[in-house]
Amino acid sequence: MAAMPLAARINRREAIVSLSGAALALSGCGRSSNQTELRFWGAGREGDIAAELIRGFEQEHPEIRVSVQKMPFTVAHEKLLTAFAGETLPDLCQLGNTWIPEFAALDALEPLDGYVAPSREIQLDDYFEGILASNRIDQTLFGIPWYVDTRLLYYRRDLLSQAGFDEPPQTWQEWSDMMAAIKALVGPDRYSVLLPLNEFEPLLVLGLQLPSELLRDGGRYGNFRSADFRRALTFYESIFRRGWAPRMTNSQISNVWDEFGRGFFSFYISGPWNIAEFKRRLPPALQDAWMTATMPGPEGPGVSIAGGSSLVIFKSSQVKAEAWLLAEYLSRPAVQQRFYDLTGDMPPRRSSWQMPALVQSPYAKAFLAQLDRVRSPPKVPEWERIATEMRLTGERVVQGVQTIDQAVVALDRKTDAILAKRRWMLERNTLPGVT
Repeated sequence: MAAMPLAARINRREAIVSLSGAALALSGCGRSSNQTELRFWGAGREGDIAAELIRGFEQEHPEIRVSVQKMPFTVAHEKLLTAFAGETLPDLCQLGNTWIPEFAALDALEPLDGYVAPSREIQLDDYFEGILASNRIDQTLFGIPWYVDTRLLYYRRDLLSQAGFDEPPQTWQEWSDMMAAIKALVGPDRYSVLLPLNEFEPLLVLGLQLPSELLRDGGRYGNFRSADFRRALTFYESIFRRGWAPRMTNSQISNVWDEFGRGFFSFYISGPWNIAEFKRRLPPALQDAWMTATMPGPEGPGVSIAGGSSLVIFKSSQVKAEAWLLAEYLSRPAVQQRFYDLTGDMPPRRSSWQMPALVQSPYAKAFLAQLDRVRSPPKVPEWERIATEMRLTGERVVQGVQTIDQAVVALDRKTDAILAKRRWMLERNTLPGVT
């Protein structure tokens, strides 16, 4: 959709709304029965909060009625795919950044570049570059970041200080030195770091910190046999081999927050939601004993995952202009501030980070710094299946079932099998958008 026709359409609608609103006021009538209905789907707690935020949008736009449907995160992906197959997708939706490539490949998403160009509400240079990049597929923008998620270090700064260090690590070598010192301090029954074997994110972060892509040839084949991923997997495995991390899943410990509080581990890779959890769950005596820090990298400050959720418009929508108006409203800095107050989800716009709650939070500072160093996982629809195989590979290496050489060969083989259909479609130019 070209920029000028869209802008003209929105301006025309606003003029019609203004005239009709005046007529209703003069006639003494109530709200028009000819409202446009707009369907919005949200997931998890964000879906609940969206319903509250959207009341303000409806007050500004009485000609639009928004129907909000909330989905549990556990079923959101399946529900969206079922809706796509049944041609019942909503108009506007909260979509996880890693799901965008899949729905773009299905040709289900409306390109948004033409909507952004005339927008007064959304300025792309106000967004963190790495997060915005996760919404682009082959230079086409398919989503507007709604909230951001990345992973970094939570650490016990009191134990780090007792081990002889005043600042968190900046490099893998510094982190190794600190983990070795903490392990010597806490003894055989406690550890330096928790890297749960049922989570793929820690290994993914390490893999993204090195230059090589995890997939090669335009996402056609795995690239896990590269020297870079071998280096990341070797560092990951060494943390367990040296006894710095327990060979455990997070379901095998009683409670992450309690164990962090009692010093069972001193480093933990997690996201922004745990700021509120640690503040709530740790006893008052430990509230000054923990802090957040950016991820250390191979040679200096490292990158982390570009995550979170975005707002997308589906191609099947018959009210795209109205859906865009709602996307703009939910993207306003003032609305994002309210969203943060209600959820703790961090905003994707730099201007929104001027809100007092974030400026004054010592724990948020590391997230702000990390958001300038984020990188998207491979943008292929099959990525979540590949990430699961990557997690299993890490676990097999840690448990001694496979050597690193065996593991990366097997992971490439499984990845290539997962990507077989993608290669077939690319060879025949049958992927949506391929000409």
